[in-house]
Amino acid sequence: MNVIEIIKKKRDKKELTESEIDFLISKYTTREIPDYQFSAFLMAGFINGFSKKETAFLTKSMLHSGKVLNLNSITGRKVDKHSTGGVGDKTSLIIAPIVASIGIYVPMISGRGLGHTGGTLDKLESIPGFKTNLSIKKFETTLKKVGAALIGQTKEIAPADKFIYALRDVTGTVESIPLITASIMSKKLAEGIDALVLDVKTGSGAFMKNQSESEMLAESLVSTAKSFKKDCIAVISDMNQPLGNHIGNWLEVLESIEILRDGKKNDLTELSLILSGIMIYLGKKAKSIDEGIELAIKVLKSGQAFEKFLQIVKAQSGNINIILNSNEYPKSKYYFELKSEKQCFIKEMNTYEIGMAALELGAGRMTKDDKIDHKAGIIFHKKIGEQINKNDTICSLYSDSQEKINLAKSRIQKAIKFTDKKTKPKILIKKIIS
Repeated sequence: MNVIEIIKKKRDKKELTESEIDFLISKYTTREIPDYQFSAFLMAGFINGFSKKETAFLTKSMLHSGKVLNLNSITGRKVDKHSTGGVGDKTSLIIAPIVASIGIYVPMISGRGLGHTGGTLDKLESIPGFKTNLSIKKFETTLKKVGAALIGQTKEIAPADKFIYALRDVTGTVESIPLITASIMSKKLAEGIDALVLDVKTGSGAFMKNQSESEMLAESLVSTAKSFKKDCIAVISDMNQPLGNHIGNWLEVLESIEILRDGKKNDLTELSLILSGIMIYLGKKAKSIDEGIELAIKVLKSGQAFEKFLQIVKAQSGNINIILNSNEYPKSKYYFELKSEKQCFIKEMNTYEIGMAALELGAGRMTKDDKIDHKAGIIFHKKIGEQINKNDTICSLYSDSQEKINLAKSRIQKAIKFTDKKTKPKILIKKIIS
């Protein structure tokens, strides 16, 4: 095959064959096709789009560029959840122990923070000793023993995706639904799962800002999953304000503990129970999503989910004493409370700016080499639709740098709009696609 002819074919809006896509992906993964030629292919596809067939072919080629886990030795359904990324989204930490408590295996290969969004691996690594870099063998052993394991992408899993994503990031081709689909699904299908639940965010803090784009992505992901004979359901959820109250790695672990152990109820609890219910349904432990949600509520209230969380932390070398005695975790040197000057309501939030404020505090990375301050972050005490009285604390900021506090404070003040009139709470679940 000739790479130039394939690029021209895509440039001229013609559909590529499976063998042509296989050729491109395999040769680029082995570095036999240079970046400049693969960039031309990506841009041609970005502008002209990819068909459903091409998207499935891309996914398959990227999936088989590395190892596909075979978990047949583990008897039982294997179900995972993937989120497209948000601010304060720590549902994986709550969902994994809930669903594993029901008897469904949860193999999770997660990512780090990307831009303004937080990463599950960074949150888990804020727990002293917690290891996310398990070998494939250790991953499988932990999954079989505990019922859930949460690790990062290894070198063996979808290596094509690592190369392609890095190139997309610097060639203006990130925001392509087919390319996003292939990237997500190649990693998820490599886990050896039977079913997948997708949490596709929409709003100011999401990569997809409007609901129509989010629905297009969700439909593409579900369609691709089903082409590989995997059960899949997608939820479109709101990201026009942070999910839950805590933003920042250890702060988000802390809020997860408050839900799993102490029964805290908020929008994070609600979304976690809905996603768990869908996973339980796809895991064939419930006859409907509603029955799945009821089972999720039951194991959460009974304390089983928190016990399972402790088992997961211990199995991956995390310090469970700090989970049980969270007040002993190191504290930030500086904090600031943003208070209300009058009685009012929050009208809207620019969640992207709030996520960037958390990065300013040290909770994320500005460059790939930055070190995260696991203690840093923000706790919101008020949400859209809640009444705020004069001198009420709207949010608290935590950092080891006073300068960073000042920068983040300025950013948050600009990101929140207030009104004297009562506002409606945001609708959390916009749509379910199956």
